[in-house]
Amino acid sequence: MTLVSSTPMLKEARKSGYGIVAFNIHSFDMLYSVAEAAAELDAPVIIQTTVGTVQNLGPDSIVKTARAAAEKFHVPMALHLDHCTDLDVIIQCIRAGYTSVMIDASMHPFEENIRLTNQVMDIAKYIDVNVEAELGKVGGVEDNIVVSDKDAEKAVPAECKEFIERTSVPTLAPAIGTAHGIYSGDPDIDFDRIAEIASLVDEPLVLHGGSAIPEDDVKQCIALGMAKMNVSTELKNAYSEAIKEHFLEAPDSLDPRKYLAKAKDVAKELAKSKMILVGCAGKAPEIKEKVYSNPYIVDSLRG
Repeated sequence: MTLVSSTPMLKEARKSGYGIVAFNIHSFDMLYSVAEAAAELDAPVIIQTTVGTVQNLGPDSIVKTARAAAEKFHVPMALHLDHCTDLDVIIQCIRAGYTSVMIDASMHPFEENIRLTNQVMDIAKYIDVNVEAELGKVGGVEDNIVVSDKDAEKAVPAECKEFIERTSVPTLAPAIGTAHGIYSGDPDIDFDRIAEIASLVDEPLVLHGGSAIPEDDVKQCIALGMAKMNVSTELKNAYSEAIKEHFLEAPDSLDPRKYLAKAKDVAKELAKSKMILVGCAGKAPEIKEKVYSNPYIVDSLRG
């Protein structure tokens, strides 16, 4: 299996009414946790990294590891750069082999967001790399991007339509009331706004701040047109808590193979629960046949 662009798999997900989960990973064994979960459920999956993780692990090493996982598990897998504001980093990741990138210019005025998004589109549209952009401002903390509650603002549906018309961006993350991180209470998701945006654009929409959203809310978001759900904090916390629990129970058990194996298993189960929730479990076979029709890609997917 080779890494694939997420554009066609997300288009298929939106058309068919299910979602695909994009998991932020922070280590190579977290990457394999997610890949193994996808393989066990026969689900398409998106591996994604923040700029901080790119700086920590290196884009070439991340791509090589993701490709190795894709070749081993034979499920449709994309590699996405999440929330990047730096064009140089985006270019670096594309050159390394990322198949999807996010240009986050949502902190800028509308016209500047369009200009910066078009800079990335001018590069990516010729090489089959998915591009994701954001409108409005999703609250919370994502890597080094901090948006306070008072500065968070929801996307304007008419602007979403105009933005896509003027950029041709294939995936859009509109701010609709979710936030990055773990919620202190239930999120105030604007379902009417999602429905209006989805009625104006055919492109797959992206649900940011997917950690710990109530299950019924997730299902409603997916049904309305959110084809990609990002999960970061919940996966990271589950992984880390498993290591913490190991040392609370056995403080002298210092073999990394033991405590990392526990963390990996917990992360894998969390990933599987999210895939089942959005409805992509078992969708890998039809994605292979309906979406990736290139004989080389299909043959590699089949193993």
